[in-house]
Amino acid sequence: MLAGSVDNAEEIYKVAEGHVVVGVLTKNYSSDDAAIEDMKRYQKVTENAISVGLGAGDPKQSQMVSRVSAVLQPQHVNQVFTGVGTSRALIGQNETAINGLVSPTGKVGIVNIATGPLSSQQPAAEVPVETAIALLQDMGATSFKFFPMGGLKHEDEFKAVAEACAKYDFNLEPTGGIDLDNFEEILQIALDAGVKQVIPHIYSSIIDKETGLTRPEDVEQLWAITKRLVDAQ
Repeated sequence: MLAGSVDNAEEIYKVAEGHVVVGVLTKNYSSDDAAIEDMKRYQKVTENAISVGLGAGDPKQSQMVSRVSAVLQPQHVNQVFTGVGTSRALIGQNETAINGLVSPTGKVGIVNIATGPLSSQQPAAEVPVETAIALLQDMGATSFKFFPMGGLKHEDEFKAVAEACAKYDFNLEPTGGIDLDNFEEILQIALDAGVKQVIPHIYSSIIDKETGLTRPEDVEQLWAITKRLVDAQ
């Protein structure tokens, strides 16, 4: 979830009973120092359950995410594929979850790993999903961020990714176009595949457009769905 303010972050964290990481985007800050100073306020009200983000998967934010995360030591870090190794090295420990952004290709079992600042400007680097997972593991990632999913637009591809993540004991973070209507189906696919930890990213679809704040009642609903599905496993 994203949070539009520190108070919003605290409310989200309480409603989700702590089972959430609150996204704070480096793209919203003019400097490392400004980001660090403000993100510390979010850490305080969420027991460090913050997710240092890029901002719509912007590869230009990759280095800033690594630098800021090295200081903050957050619970969760979002990275493009090529930024994972830098983040893990600068963070200097293995407790923080770090994802690596990999994109759909329209081909089941094949993903695009060219998501970095320069590589994203070149033709896609299409590799088997198993190879992408192994490369991410080599670099110190803990999970596979599949983005942009467009909700269930790439359902067959997502199923193949989920099955591979389960097979290789890797976590999965479905991202892009997830809302209250398709959340349950997307989460169920990952759970049915046997993925041990799933971190769906539900961003703009539950943000009040007038206030810019994430709606706590929607978070409460999503957490209720999550508990029901997990309990049924």
